[in-house]
Amino acid sequence: MQRLMVVLMTMALLAAAGFVCERQPAGTVFYVAPEGDDSNLGMSPDKPFTTLARARDAVRALTAQGPLLNPVTVYIRGGRYEMTSPVVFEPQDSGTADAPVVYTAYPGETPVFSGGRVLSGWREENGRWVIEIPEVKTGNWYFTQLYVNGKLRHRARIPNKGFHRVAGFPEGTPRTVNYHTDCQSFEYAPGDIDPSWTNLDDVEVIVYHFWTDSHLPIQRIDPAKRIVTFKHKAGKVFTDDFSENGARYVVENVYEGLDAPGEWYLNRKTGVLEYLPMPGETLATAEVIAPVITEFMRLEGDPLNRRYVKHLTFRGLTFMYTNWRLPPGNSNDLQGSASVPAAITATGAKYCSFENCVVRNTGTWAFELSSGSSHNRFVRNEIGYVAAGGFRVNGGTENDHPLLHTGNNKISDNTLHHYGEVYPSAVGILLMHTFSNTIAHNKIHHGWYTGVSVGWQWGYQRNISRDNIVEYNHIHNIGQGLLSDMGGIYTLGVSPGTVLRFNLIHDVDANQYGGWGIYNDEGSTHILVENNIVYNTKFAGYNIHYAKEITVRNNIFAFGRIEQLSFGRVEPHISAFFENNIIYWKEGVLMRQAKPDKPYLFYFNPISESGIREMQKTIECNWNLYFNPTVPVDSVKIGDKTLADWQSSGKDVHSVYADPMFVDPDNFDFRLKPESAAFKLGFQPIDMTNVGPRKKQQGKINS
Repeated sequence: MQRLMVVLMTMALLAAAGFVCERQPAGTVFYVAPEGDDSNLGMSPDKPFTTLARARDAVRALTAQGPLLNPVTVYIRGGRYEMTSPVVFEPQDSGTADAPVVYTAYPGETPVFSGGRVLSGWREENGRWVIEIPEVKTGNWYFTQLYVNGKLRHRARIPNKGFHRVAGFPEGTPRTVNYHTDCQSFEYAPGDIDPSWTNLDDVEVIVYHFWTDSHLPIQRIDPAKRIVTFKHKAGKVFTDDFSENGARYVVENVYEGLDAPGEWYLNRKTGVLEYLPMPGETLATAEVIAPVITEFMRLEGDPLNRRYVKHLTFRGLTFMYTNWRLPPGNSNDLQGSASVPAAITATGAKYCSFENCVVRNTGTWAFELSSGSSHNRFVRNEIGYVAAGGFRVNGGTENDHPLLHTGNNKISDNTLHHYGEVYPSAVGILLMHTFSNTIAHNKIHHGWYTGVSVGWQWGYQRNISRDNIVEYNHIHNIGQGLLSDMGGIYTLGVSPGTVLRFNLIHDVDANQYGGWGIYNDEGSTHILVENNIVYNTKFAGYNIHYAKEITVRNNIFAFGRIEQLSFGRVEPHISAFFENNIIYWKEGVLMRQAKPDKPYLFYFNPISESGIREMQKTIECNWNLYFNPTVPVDSVKIGDKTLADWQSSGKDVHSVYADPMFVDPDNFDFRLKPESAAFKLGFQPIDMTNVGPRKKQQGKINS
């Protein structure tokens, strides 16, 4: 009713101005400014609206008369817009192909939409900053992120650096139970956890194990047995990985741990927030912001009734600060932090775009594109310092109504950095149940887990995910040694028509196993992997867990520290056609295979003689170039066999061991000199000059 009244008022104002009677004039323009007034007509820079929602309602008043005849532009002036609730766009807010609606920054200005609140009224006590927040004490507000001068500050934690280790496993290890066993307790080492901590009910243990980060509030502690039990379960055992080693963990939100600059503690019972400032920070100049709202914007279409939000463009806008925390019972165990929501979401959206926008300092993902969405564009945006991932594209599965399927979207020329700051298992760009998308020319770096993930159907089952193109992306400095089982690009499931090409991937590091460059997992099928350059990975530049008929051709895999190539499960079909690739290394082995009968030694085994025979059945490889400049060819082993033995078995018959003649491999210049032996094998040069965000389109994308 209130929204209807706003629309009617706007129609009356427009009618008074003479606009409704002529339907819509050419070049309709509205203005929004922080110092504006929503009672204004909004059509003059001197009398702007003050909120984005009011501008939306003005556009809605126009569309209420029928489809727009001419484009509508909403200019948003620079400054900060304090948001108390998300702005929702519905089908009636749509433009058309010939008359789109554009919400754009005023030329030369930067509008910032803030979902946070500036905290004022601090006092200094014994070197700490202290403030009382009544809304926290009354239970109406609680937050788990805090920002000082735009930088994330961390809750008081123990230990300040590094990790504690789980000391015992009352519910089992991978040697005694399935590693996916839900567990709710572990034994801690003496002194690591203290039942006398303040407000123990609010203390949270974060466990880093396998490829997940489990967030576990404490329920009770048995000091005699040194057993801590949590309010809900984690989805895996509390070992580091497939081993008997205890998982690493930290304890957060501990008042007694408030002892390092940059830490803070919020007492939910008293509403008192205490902060230990960093060197150089002063109360006189510092801006301290706590997030309030959970999201900035929703595009809410109704795909089942074919009512879409269409032809909206958002350009040059900055979004900062959202508040979100895991609900009771959710420990963040879904792969890729897939249960964490996004700050900007779209369902049933078509032909919409976000261009040159910035999303920073969120407690969630940045963007999610969901069911029934197609032909949308996310171009030249910057996403940084987000709690989870950058982009998640999801939709109906093969069992859902076709109108819920999502596809044909484009994510290109974006810069995504420092993702997974709170939920490190989050993926940079995650394509779940979706098809025919293009992920191109993005720069993805300094995340704690996989850069780009495509698929989301485990094993050889029917899958919506197909025909996705991942190309010209620069992915680097991910993993960073925190979690395991990750890749620069990760695929799973049957994905016919999916292509991974011209991607530059480097500096991928894992905790125990699985810092791979390109990783085909869980039944990846009918995928083309070509013209990629991968180097400086902890494990293999290329890895298969299990897959079917993957074509891997004309790639460069260099400088794997432990191995260069790895292959897991042997199945009764061809897993990969591996041809025309260059493999160059100075340390580690050339090839490695997992032993499925000993999962706790997963990915750490040399290839046995029987394993070599099995691999010969499942991998077709030829016309490759292998070279290690530090050893002669006779010293190159696959298991206990030489490369010559491998070739005599019928594999790599036409492959050679020769210097590829890179221009400067030690400085990662993998261009080939004209005399390279690779050219005789049919290798084609890989041009990486156009990788990452294109300079002519970068605009203000910098990180």
